[in-house]
Amino acid sequence: MAEVGQERLQLALERAFRYLGPRARTEVELQRHLEGKGIEPETVAQALDSLREQGYVDDVRFAREFSEDKRLLEEWGADRIERRLLALGVPQEIVRRAVGARGRDDELEAAAALLQRRFPALDDDPREQRRAIGVLVRKGYDSELAWDVVRAHARGGGFD
Repeated sequence: MAEVGQERLQLALERAFRYLGPRARTEVELQRHLEGKGIEPETVAQALDSLREQGYVDDVRFAREFSEDKRLLEEWGADRIERRLLALGVPQEIVRRAVGARGRDDELEAAAALLQRRFPALDDDPREQRRAIGVLVRKGYDSELAWDVVRAHARGGGFD
């Protein structure tokens, strides 16, 4: 019986490693994948324990790296990063720490840089300002922060 359990665990680990091959995954993603392949919950739990111990699955590291990548490569704001991490199954407390690692000043700077690239000559035209705010909000910046950045940008930069 123990041998059958080891075979099941080995199969679960093989499937997990194949799933982890293309990119890092959260525990919840991995759990759902293995359960979707018909692996029993006890075996999934054992596989996750083993993968956690070996460092192949780490939601804290995943959230930190995901946040950094999305901020730098796709210019996402904190709100969008938070929503996506939660959708991927990362626990709220881990998400809060990963997203909170960046302060409001950093968010303002990132939003201002994005706005400068997308709207280099933004003036007092309300229609253009609404478009600019829409870009920032869709990227995941808080609407209040977006308004602050757009107003500052239209004035020529600088935050009060």
